[in-house]
Amino acid sequence: MKLGRNDACWCGSGRKYKSCHMFFDDKIEQIVNRNKQIVAPPRDIIKTPEQIAGMRKAGEINTMVLDTVEQHVKEGVTTEELNRIVEERTKELGGVCACLGYEGYPKSVCISINEVVCHGIPSEKRHLQNGDIVNIDCTTIVDGYYGDASRMYMIGEVSEAKKKLVQVTKECLDEAVSIAQPWTTLGDFGYAINKRATENGYSVVREIGGHGVGLDFHEDPWVPHIGQPNSGMLIVPGMTFTIEPMINMGKPDVFCDAEDGWTIYTDDNQPSAQWEYTLLITEKGNEILSR
Repeated sequence: MKLGRNDACWCGSGRKYKSCHMFFDDKIEQIVNRNKQIVAPPRDIIKTPEQIAGMRKAGEINTMVLDTVEQHVKEGVTTEELNRIVEERTKELGGVCACLGYEGYPKSVCISINEVVCHGIPSEKRHLQNGDIVNIDCTTIVDGYYGDASRMYMIGEVSEAKKKLVQVTKECLDEAVSIAQPWTTLGDFGYAINKRATENGYSVVREIGGHGVGLDFHEDPWVPHIGQPNSGMLIVPGMTFTIEPMINMGKPDVFCDAEDGWTIYTDDNQPSAQWEYTLLITEKGNEILSR
């Protein structure tokens, strides 16, 4: 519905539309009208200052949880031990583990090793071993708001090939963050991620992407890690989403473990790496809410 200049703004601020989001909406309309490959973001994914403050707190606590578990990531530890550390630290900080029970997921964190792309389930039987590369993906709820991030770790003497994969994947994320500025598009940094990965002989997982986050675990938009410049959803101030490229040493194809219904593996059994941040788009750039 088209609002009048003196109507209450759609964002709930209580201000008149003309002094709140009218020029914001006009700018979106102008950009979308100039390029039919660009899609306007829905209004309901634009966060309010109050919501951003809640997300900032959740993101800080999520980062603190990852900082704690990082101290225990070493050869010989079981992934279940790391899961318990996440549970205990999250509770201590006043948060809730978002993963536990989410659509039936049985643990509080995802721990993915070597050829596991994502959603690896912690187990007493799996010890971290010399040469492993490990992704720990943690999501924390604080006062109803979500923070989400993941980090890579290298255990003991890791092959040069695996080291490079981890490094290039981090470079993909960092480059995406530098590009994800207000009034750019999802396609801009998706293109950059895919370009950096393929230039190094790697491939990008296509079926799984980043996502909007904040008031729920997974919100719009879905964030692909491939794309074309000046295409896809327009990125505007107030949007919050994860960027979490999953980069494979071999082919991009993946499959889900039929037995547990969660663990995603590379189809060719080659290693995969992933880094993830939660990002807030601001008027002047972006802010990493959890890393």
